[in-house]
Amino acid sequence: MRYSHTHKAETRRRIVDEAARRFRRDGVAGTGLVPLMKALGMTHGGFYAHFPSKEALVDASLEAAADAVNQRWQDPLSPSRLRDFLASYLSPHHRDHAGEGCPLPSLCAELGLRGQPSPVSDALVRRMAARLQDCTFSAGGADAEGNQGLVLLSALVGALTLSRAVADPALSERILGAVHAAVQAPPAQG
Repeated sequence: MRYSHTHKAETRRRIVDEAARRFRRDGVAGTGLVPLMKALGMTHGGFYAHFPSKEALVDASLEAAADAVNQRWQDPLSPSRLRDFLASYLSPHHRDHAGEGCPLPSLCAELGLRGQPSPVSDALVRRMAARLQDCTFSAGGADAEGNQGLVLLSALVGALTLSRAVADPALSERILGAVHAAVQAPPAQG
């Protein structure tokens, strides 16, 4: 059977999309290649026609996430768009649907435990922090290194991670609400 010249690229994209969803939902270690490929109606052996290893798939998934961040945030976030973004990021929906959201809360600890964090995850963190820095602190007071963007990103990722990690629903809501209130407040003037 002959496939179109775009078939391989489309198949690769389907694998990356499904893997990214599963990595965010189940973690890298919890995502097996056999069930992943079976969900796509493909064989495990077919995976290796697209990727040399699972680690290469993790990197491709993170690259896709970084591209999605760039597309979503092409234009600077106005104050109202920033408020909407923060409300969405720190929402119960984002907490409860890990497979659809930001990969960092789900994957950060696992990527660090791999023994060799990915330069692709570095790029994703840098892009997200820079966009937050640009839209949040452009009106003066920003430090030269862009640390305020890193602080905001860390607060968002940490809040979402903690809200998913606790069993008490009230505490989970409290974590999201407390961080949302804190990041809405203007930075302290020193």
